[in-house]
Amino acid sequence: MRRAAALAGLSLLSALLLAMPAAGYLSEFGIEGMGVVSTPGNEVRASVSPDGRRIVWGSTDRPGGAGGWDLWQAQLKDGRWQDATPLALNSAANDFDPAYSADGRWLYFFSNRPGGRGGDDLYRAPVRADGSVGAAENLGAGVNTRGDEWAPTPSTDGRRLLFASDGHGGAGRHDLFVAQWNGQAFADPQPVPGVNTGDDEFDAAWLGDGRALVFARSRNVEKEPIRLWLAQCEGKAYGAAVPLALSFNSEDGATLGPALDWNKPAELLVTGRAKAPKAGKLDIYRMKAPAATGQGGCVAAN
Repeated sequence: MRRAAALAGLSLLSALLLAMPAAGYLSEFGIEGMGVVSTPGNEVRASVSPDGRRIVWGSTDRPGGAGGWDLWQAQLKDGRWQDATPLALNSAANDFDPAYSADGRWLYFFSNRPGGRGGDDLYRAPVRADGSVGAAENLGAGVNTRGDEWAPTPSTDGRRLLFASDGHGGAGRHDLFVAQWNGQAFADPQPVPGVNTGDDEFDAAWLGDGRALVFARSRNVEKEPIRLWLAQCEGKAYGAAVPLALSFNSEDGATLGPALDWNKPAELLVTGRAKAPKAGKLDIYRMKAPAATGQGGCVAAN
């Protein structure tokens, strides 16, 4: 439950400006859905459906959900996100870190609801034709452990799953892993080559089908700042990571939750705290995705 500790105690900020989720309004970045998606609370890790009609995100303290941490959805109407509602699959436990599959058929997330293997487990739920979401299913022992698994991110072809865990061994604390679909389940998770350290590595997104990787790192996610990093593939492993070029992605800040927009693959959604525009504690922002200039091989290596 380190994630809960990491997001606790952030100060409340007032809503200021209105922004829209279209690329034409981006300079360096823009806030996503002022007052609808980004609110005075904590919003973390948003995912847009491949058809661009819906956005789902997690909130730790937004009133009206089933539990403390819930998944919310809004619809695109007249060019703006509207009608934010909690998903019916929310439980009284924590439900967080949503990610649509590239084909729009599944919504992935983590939860510590009863019936899991322990701690935070990875789940997915079918997305119906009308955009509603069906019953959650645990992804099973192939990826879930007694520890915490976070931020499930399926590959474009759906055959691999990128996620963070502190229960599969590795370099230390939370590490990044990739599991492969074996026809029945995701299984055989292997460390992402070149990025894991003794720090917490988590919240990752592939760019260019894995030629680059954006991920969060913290010396201690419960107590220390969180920063986003960019690493390019050098063939069989990712090379030295550099801080993601974003003005509020500072070494003493809290920037996390990267997610590629399947509907606009040149754009990246991130979570953080900019000076302006801002709505609350942690907001959702949209920025131009950095170029994936690396080689292939880092995903296939798993």
